[in-house]
Amino acid sequence: MVNDAPVGRRERKKTATRTAILEVATTLFLERGFDAVTVREIADEADVTPKTVFAHFPRKEALVFSTEGEQQDRLVAAVRDRAPGTTVSEALKAHFLAEIALLQTEPMNRILPLMEATPSLVEYAERMWLRHEDALIAVLTEESRLAEPSEEIRFYARFALQIPLIARQGDPGSAMETGFRLLDQGWVHYDPTRR
Repeated sequence: MVNDAPVGRRERKKTATRTAILEVATTLFLERGFDAVTVREIADEADVTPKTVFAHFPRKEALVFSTEGEQQDRLVAAVRDRAPGTTVSEALKAHFLAEIALLQTEPMNRILPLMEATPSLVEYAERMWLRHEDALIAVLTEESRLAEPSEEIRFYARFALQIPLIARQGDPGSAMETGFRLLDQGWVHYDPTRR
């Protein structure tokens, strides 16, 4: 037990430092815009060095996407831990709707416009989404008991992850239903050239 105390203290200090950096960065980004704030300014305001900022966040953009790992964990859990009899598409649909609802809460409802107005953040978000694609492919491959992902799994993961991006722009529930119906049933039923 004595050996656990220093580790606990160290972890608490790391968490407190990370939280302070995030709070300062978020405040400055919202006040002045992402591109107008430097890592040095964030470090100075948080009373740490730029090296400490980069120890917690590999890139400046990661300060805006600080929950990337948690988001990916939730995505994988939505598939892996779904109720018996629930399809992957049903589980993902419910998960994506919950994630969209999170975007309406503080502070995401203020950060989202900042992200959408900053090209480097849009680019980072797209790359992040591809990393989520790899995680989704991995869990689907594992669940299918395959050594390597099939082409079907790769296509399904890519297409499924596009649905919430489109759904955010309108009625999320309706868009989610349409997106997964097309994904699950295919385009042939809707193709006007086949009528």
